[in-house]
Amino acid sequence: MDLSVDGNKRRLRRKRADGEDDEAVGVKKDKTEASRLESCLDQPTDSSSIHEVIKYTPSVLPARHYDVDTTEPISCGLQTLDELLSWNRSEANPFNVAAVPLAPREPPLASSPRRTLVSHDMMGGYLDDRFTQGTSAEAPYAFYHWQYIDIFNYFTHKLVTIPPAVWTNAAHKHGVSVIGTFITEWTDGAAACEAFLKEEESYRAVADKLVQISHYYGFDGWLINVENILSEVAVKNTPLFLRYLTDQMHERVSGSLVLWYDSVTENGQLNWQNELNQTNRVFFDACDGFFTNYNWTEQNLETMKDYSGIQGRTADVYVGVDVFARGKVVGGMLETNKALEVIRRHGFSAAVFAPGWVYETNDDKTEFRKNQDMFWALLSDYLYVHRPASPLPFISSFCQGFGKAVFWRGKKETMRSWFNLTAQEIQPLYYRTQLGGHGWLRSRGCPEDAWNGCCSLLLDGLIPASHTSPVCAKIFSLYVALPSQTLVSFIYKPSAGITVSLELKTTDVCTQTDIDDARLTSVSPEVLDGGHPLVRQFSQLCGDLNPDGWTVRCSQLEHSGCSLRELCVSIQRSGDPQDTPFSCRVGEIMLLDVASLQVPPEPLQGLCIFDVVWLHGAGTSPESTSPFLRLNATLRWDYQTKLVRHFRVYWRRLRGPDPRVPPGQLVLVGRAYSNLFRVTELAVPEPPALLELVVEPVIRNGFLVPESHWGRRSLSYTEEVTQ
Repeated sequence: MDLSVDGNKRRLRRKRADGEDDEAVGVKKDKTEASRLESCLDQPTDSSSIHEVIKYTPSVLPARHYDVDTTEPISCGLQTLDELLSWNRSEANPFNVAAVPLAPREPPLASSPRRTLVSHDMMGGYLDDRFTQGTSAEAPYAFYHWQYIDIFNYFTHKLVTIPPAVWTNAAHKHGVSVIGTFITEWTDGAAACEAFLKEEESYRAVADKLVQISHYYGFDGWLINVENILSEVAVKNTPLFLRYLTDQMHERVSGSLVLWYDSVTENGQLNWQNELNQTNRVFFDACDGFFTNYNWTEQNLETMKDYSGIQGRTADVYVGVDVFARGKVVGGMLETNKALEVIRRHGFSAAVFAPGWVYETNDDKTEFRKNQDMFWALLSDYLYVHRPASPLPFISSFCQGFGKAVFWRGKKETMRSWFNLTAQEIQPLYYRTQLGGHGWLRSRGCPEDAWNGCCSLLLDGLIPASHTSPVCAKIFSLYVALPSQTLVSFIYKPSAGITVSLELKTTDVCTQTDIDDARLTSVSPEVLDGGHPLVRQFSQLCGDLNPDGWTVRCSQLEHSGCSLRELCVSIQRSGDPQDTPFSCRVGEIMLLDVASLQVPPEPLQGLCIFDVVWLHGAGTSPESTSPFLRLNATLRWDYQTKLVRHFRVYWRRLRGPDPRVPPGQLVLVGRAYSNLFRVTELAVPEPPALLELVVEPVIRNGFLVPESHWGRRSLSYTEEVTQ
């Protein structure tokens, strides 16, 4: 977007009303993020307004963390050993901190006998996903088959690859661990290794920084990939480095992982083995797992299976599968399932490398969802579903984190292409199955219509005439403890000729052991009519849903099992037996503890504004024919993020240069998914003026938060008076 004036872009410098430069909010390059946050917290709580005197100067926000043109926050990695060793949290990027902690899951990763790791290597990395608040993207790559995988590795060829927060947030919602990459390659890599592996002090310094980075940004560990020759001293210290790093990660980051890639052998030679054996076992013994090279044969797996060095750690060996099928490999591309079949037959975990092949090699990006679903369907027989195990409320609108519009309660809130994986909600199972004869059932994401976010879940298929029982479409595998009374909200659009209801499968087994062997009981929650007290209370708390073609059904489930294990949509033909094509668009499913209806919402507190940068942009405002002013600023506030789906950020004009112009209405700026949001390129009235920035929590249980509980801060600004 061109924001130039006469070919030269001008930025304005923040200045306090007393005329002194406000150094504490980041106008000096040597001031840290910590000092900016302290300045934010120092803003007076007894006043709802701050004042700006505008002065032209270039932005001093660090270019590695902010787009130089728009000041949008971005993710990045570290290129050199010096960058890594000089890293400190006071100068780190707060926008790349994961907002979502790793959710519990069943079975826990440590007790999963056959795991699946995905290593995401795409076009150098840090593409659309580098924008931590999302971006406009016509055809981005996304991943949404999370229940099939256990570990997500973000991979680039930078020395230190820090996973973008959007990936960590999406993975963590599904109980999937996220690991970054530390890689050394070729001549430069060899030099770096000689420098940091020369002695205990130096390798501990590198390990300490990797631990600090993982801890600060909220991801779960590292893939260590040394692809260069090591000297005798360096290779001797490598297992010590791995052990120290692994121990420190375990101490600082719960559930963390350090994996080693099959490359260097114990004599320091770069010699890919394509298996775990005596030449590389020393590295395996020093960390949590081993990621083999891709050019293995079945003989390699047979050899490993009998290798005594594994010693009961078969699940810690991740057999690499290159989806691009480079070199002499088993399977790959649309035959990746052949590799998975062999790997599982020998009892190993799998590491699927570069599954973005389905996106990169297909010129028609509009077919991405179709190709993605087809690829993972081919692998599904060799993947193992884990269950998210978070407490109620459980809610999903099936948003995949990208689309052509943003929906809110069935209405289009924003009409533009967008991408933000943090917006992704708990994903259902996507599949196609036969119903006997020529009948079939399919589950897929559909962006044409949605209740909230980008897409709904479309169930379609054909019920054959011979099929007289209801079709049970399995949507979620879960491990959710149930309270004595559960309120269930189900929002959907069925086609003609069918009736639709929810079917829940519960168990009385209350321990998280042998859950696959637990006997499941199918229950259907009692549908409540509109006059039921619970429905009236729920409707009052949620406000007018105004479904516009959507059916909103509330049901109650009395305690009928210790935990919920499966959630299904039951579809029944409503007429005479005949071949019946059908479709049902599911907009949202929510389960609430009835007791939560009595809990009042919390107020948002401590909203403050800092790191203000002004731009004069090309174009005009409605009130002027001259280039208009754009506001860029960071907002920060206090709220329990575990309670919210997102925050809605608004602005409005309170007063402008012309006193005859009345205050404006609230205008949506965007959605935030943490307690930090960067307003960028917001067109505002010319000075002198007064505007207000407002933050509304949208809480997970769907209840409206009263405006009195929203955060508000006004910003007045004037032009600097020149002599």
